[in-house]
Amino acid sequence: MAKKDVAAKPSSSSGGKKAKKKWSAKKVKDKSHHLVVLDQPTYDRLFKDVPTYKFISQSVLCDRLKLNGSLARIAIKELEAQGLIKPISRHHAQVIYTRASSDEKKII
Repeated sequence: MAKKDVAAKPSSSSGGKKAKKKWSAKKVKDKSHHLVVLDQPTYDRLFKDVPTYKFISQSVLCDRLKLNGSLARIAIKELEAQGLIKPISRHHAQVIYTRASSDEKKII
């Protein structure tokens, strides 16, 4: 009977109240401050650097130039109208462009 008495008693390490779970502070993403209106340095970078990118999309402009999404769409339309970039894929959600070759620039 001595074994049953020992087994019935909870051992000090496994019994008793557990400590409350501490919730760790969650990481909060910093709010990105993107431009809503083009300033002159960004405008110059847009027409100098963007036509040299191999892959051009709205998200790429937002990320690299820190533009607002609607401003990036307008900038892409302007670059396409000037013949500096050409479309690869058109989709209702995302349009993908690439740089125009030098032969295409001379024709336009």
